[in-house]
Amino acid sequence: MVVLSFQPVQFRPNIAHSSVQRHGNGGRNNRMAIRWPRCGIAEPAGQPAPMGQKTKYKDGFFERVFMNLFARKMEKFASSKRKQETDGWFKYDYESFVDVSKRVMQGRSRPQQQEVVREVLLSMLPPGAPAQFRKLFPPTKWAAEFNAALTVPFFHWLVGPSEVIEVEVNGVKQRSGVLIKKCRYLENSGCVGMCVNMCKIPTQDFFTNEFGLPLTMNPKFEDMSCEMVYGQVPPPFEEDEVSKQPCYNDLCSMANPSASLCPKLLS
Repeated sequence: MVVLSFQPVQFRPNIAHSSVQRHGNGGRNNRMAIRWPRCGIAEPAGQPAPMGQKTKYKDGFFERVFMNLFARKMEKFASSKRKQETDGWFKYDYESFVDVSKRVMQGRSRPQQQEVVREVLLSMLPPGAPAQFRKLFPPTKWAAEFNAALTVPFFHWLVGPSEVIEVEVNGVKQRSGVLIKKCRYLENSGCVGMCVNMCKIPTQDFFTNEFGLPLTMNPKFEDMSCEMVYGQVPPPFEEDEVSKQPCYNDLCSMANPSASLCPKLLS
C-alpha cells in the first residue's frame, strides 16, 4: 500500500545524544551523517517477533497521524461501520486501521478492492502529483534506488522495519530492493487476500501505471517477509506465484480450510 509519511530528524546540541555525527580532523572537512529514527518496535531485542507471534510496536505521533489519515479515507468505502471506543481525530490505532481494510474487502471482488485502494491513494495526493512524479523520477536506475532508500524510513509505520538490498533488474545489479523483515500489515491481518488485494497489487499498479516507475512486490508467506524491487515490471496476476497461495488457516478469521487457495484471490 502506498502511503507517504514524514518523520522528524532530531537535532540536539548535546553531542553525546545528537542524531548528527561529525567526522574529520579539527573540525575541517566535516561530514554530517543524519540518523533516521527507527521503527518503534517494543520487542526486547528490537526485532520482529518469530513467525506465529505478533510483534509489539510502540507508535508515536507521526505513526498515529498516518494511521488515522489513511483509515478515515478508507472508512468511506467500508461495508459496515465499526463502533469506536474513543472519539476525536486519533480514534484509530493499527488494529482498527487493519479492521477498516477487512470491512472494505467485504462484498467486493478482487478488482473492486484494488480500485478502492487506488482511489484512496489518489485522494491523498495533491492534484497533478502523478505527473510531477513522472517528471522527477523517470524509470532510471537512479530513480529506482532513490525510491528504495525513501521506502525504509517513510513506510516503516505500515510494514515494520526494512532495509535496502541489492537486486538484479534486467541483468543489472542495483540497490533498488527493499527487504521488509516481517510485514506488519500481513502479520496483523493474517490474511493472504488482504496482502495481495489491498497491498501488493494496488501498490505495484500505482507505481507502475500512475507514477511510471515499475515496482514488483514479492511477499514470502512462510515468514511474512517481503521483497520490493523498484525498476522491475510486475508479472500479470495469473502468472504470479501469489495467485496460488492458500489461506493462513490458523491466523485468518476469514480462512476456508477446505480450499486449496485463498478464496479472496479467486474473483
